[in-house]
Amino acid sequence: METRNIADDLQAIEKILGVTFTDSLLLLTAITHRSYLNEHRDAQQDHNERLEFLGDAVLELIVTDYLFRTYSDKPEGELTAIRAALVNTVSLSAASEKLGVNKYLLMSKGEAKDEGRARQYILANVFEAFIGAMFLDQGYEAARAFVARELFPKTDEIVRKRLWQDPKSRFQELAQEQASITPTYNLLGQEGPDHDRIFTIGVYLRHELVAEGKGRSKQEAEQQAAERAIAAKGWETD
Repeated sequence: METRNIADDLQAIEKILGVTFTDSLLLLTAITHRSYLNEHRDAQQDHNERLEFLGDAVLELIVTDYLFRTYSDKPEGELTAIRAALVNTVSLSAASEKLGVNKYLLMSKGEAKDEGRARQYILANVFEAFIGAMFLDQGYEAARAFVARELFPKTDEIVRKRLWQDPKSRFQELAQEQASITPTYNLLGQEGPDHDRIFTIGVYLRHELVAEGKGRSKQEAEQQAAERAIAAKGWETD
């Protein structure tokens, strides 16, 4: 990528983030994956891991302060779980996807081809690196405004749908509230060799098979079954 194009990209990212950087090198560093430097030895910037480290801490403080003030009735353990759901890899990578910054990331050709789980981690890390860069360049309030705009609106859904709980715990609470029944799980089948076995688990309310789930462990299959059962019952929209 030519310098002129990178400069144009940085301006585009500033518009997306709603921040004009005093030190554009910080923003350039935020979008630079370690693999990019292996193919561009003459690059002026570092990779974004240090900014990610800083951004992670700033993000945790911003979200902790917000949850503490917003949910004064919730105990520490629940607030911790809600925070984890709000700032986990899935949530942060989705926020980056929504911003549309994926096409501006600087990575090696190999990394750029990977659209799976690895890309999800990269997108989540870039979101934290943006926060770190904003904090250094613009201060805490600018970083907080960004987080408030991009993440705080997700909080109500996380609390209302209990997304801070794992699906199995969530379905058990919902089943007890809605039907006064504790779900049970049964192994319906397994396939594949010992080193690559796939389990199929069914979740039941008394004798009713509500949903099935598959996974490489029984626990993973149970979680998927519970998640599908919640959707099948439609209880989270009640």
